[in-house]
Amino acid sequence: MLSVENLNERLTDDELNEVVRGTLRGFRNIGKILLIHSDYTRRDFSHRLVPLIYRELKSRGMKEICSLNAGGTHRKMKEDEISLKLGISNEINFTKFYNHEYNDVDQLVTVGEIPASFVAEQTKEDLLQSIPITVNRLVTQDYDLIIVLSGTVPHEAAGYAGGLKVFFPGIAGPAVIDLFHWTAVLIGIPEIIGSVDNPARDVINEGSHYVFQKIKAPVVSFNMAFEESNSGVIPKGL
Repeated sequence: MLSVENLNERLTDDELNEVVRGTLRGFRNIGKILLIHSDYTRRDFSHRLVPLIYRELKSRGMKEICSLNAGGTHRKMKEDEISLKLGISNEINFTKFYNHEYNDVDQLVTVGEIPASFVAEQTKEDLLQSIPITVNRLVTQDYDLIIVLSGTVPHEAAGYAGGLKVFFPGIAGPAVIDLFHWTAVLIGIPEIIGSVDNPARDVINEGSHYVFQKIKAPVVSFNMAFEESNSGVIPKGL
């Protein structure tokens, strides 16, 4: 795992690019790419990262790249919002922008089932039934590489945002999302926010296990750490 951090200064594009190039160094013949990103409610520095990733992928034979907005239950993003989020300019050409819609059955595929015993444990026996795991079917298709972008910040329902949360519940179906949020409600925001290990994260980890069993492509995750200021997001770690 490659990383860079500078808690005192803003990370430069050269520093970010070193991590990007090092992370993608082992990939060859990656013609078809899926890039999964967080939505308009999440501030990060994807707009600086995506151009670096795009150029590196082009140098490695990329022919097609699509994006998937992991918006959970949030509204769809417009194309101009996605372009702004991802720092897309005239030099960057995405084949298609996809929005995950959690309640669109045509977008979803069932990849497994969370056992009733696990559900009961995480919900203090408020829920006693098994939960089907549905996820956006794009991640199960024939891509050569899946790239995930996320920001690691405190989160009131998951302890912290980013990482596997992009998959589960970011691109999951309604039953999964309901379980995740209900688990968080039972714990309470004061207990969960900022914590690394918690029942909501246990749900994320359990569900993601089934998701990854159905993913054919290798998956690379770029997790961003940053500060926010009046002038915008200040990159601090990757």
